[in-house]
Amino acid sequence: MSIFERYLTLWVALCIVVGVALGHVMPGFFGAVAAAEVAKVNLPVAILIWLMIVPMLLKIDFGSLGQVREHWRGVGVTLFINWAVKPFSMALLGSFFIGHVFAPWLPSDQIPSYIAGLILLAAAPCTAMVFVWSNLCEGEPHYTLSQVALNDVIMVFLFAPLVGLLLGVASISVPWDTLLLSVLLYIVVPVIVAQLWRKMLLRGGDASFNRVMQMLQPLSLVALLATLVLLFGFQGEQIVRQPGVIAILAVPILVQVYLNAGLAYWLSRRFGVAWCVAAPAALIGASNFFELAVAAAISLFGLDSGAALATVVGVLVEVPVMLSVVRIVKATRGWYEAGTGKVPTAAEARQ
Repeated sequence: MSIFERYLTLWVALCIVVGVALGHVMPGFFGAVAAAEVAKVNLPVAILIWLMIVPMLLKIDFGSLGQVREHWRGVGVTLFINWAVKPFSMALLGSFFIGHVFAPWLPSDQIPSYIAGLILLAAAPCTAMVFVWSNLCEGEPHYTLSQVALNDVIMVFLFAPLVGLLLGVASISVPWDTLLLSVLLYIVVPVIVAQLWRKMLLRGGDASFNRVMQMLQPLSLVALLATLVLLFGFQGEQIVRQPGVIAILAVPILVQVYLNAGLAYWLSRRFGVAWCVAAPAALIGASNFFELAVAAAISLFGLDSGAALATVVGVLVEVPVMLSVVRIVKATRGWYEAGTGKVPTAAEARQ
């Protein structure tokens, strides 16, 4: 992990300050940015989202899907958490904390939007940062790659229906045309472009591919931070009025991350999954594809919406929380392997 990635939480916090300040100093500029829309899609933000997503998708080799069978138990646990537990648990947590517990301290007209943003955050499994988390916890790299590739394929087909279902259950109006357009723009097209570009780059050899990736990685993070400045520029007035909103939105996100990471880790232990697979399984089960969530929230509800703010809070919370999960799984390795009966060899870990 680079220094820039290691201190991502600090840069996000600085973007909050800068965005809020610029929103008050340059309201005309942010108004012009907000007006640059086509079919409810903000063009400047769409460009920034692409700069974020495409470099991350370039890392995915969909050919690795053939390796799924080698780690079928770990893959099964993570798929169960990602698609059968996490989105639904977040819908419940969001409704409980935002719709009831903290509702008196929140603007009533934004509560449905906040819940929608949390749902969007939980419905998209992480596809990029998990490589960092897996590396930090000495996870099995083939499992991580195959799991991320499989999640990307599933997300192309399930993200829109799942979000539509959960937003409907939460009694939030679903603009299906905008949601489907978001999936097309921020999942389908980037995946196709990234895979075609990846094949072209690999024709020049691994060294050429790695050089391009090293060049693109800072661009991806800069685009993320620039997007956050815009988001907080539009959210500035609300944040100044109610700074506690960010802390409140962080509560269900924190509960959700530890709940799903713990459940994935425990299930892996019960099913005898090797620790080197269980550790990244817990991390993949808990983390979110916040770039997609931010993009979908902007497209569905607007730059200055509560949904956009909720997804941005997910960015702020995710890095320090996932680092803590890495520490927990590494610290409990002895307990985990004692429960499986033995310390598996490298060959056994691949079975």
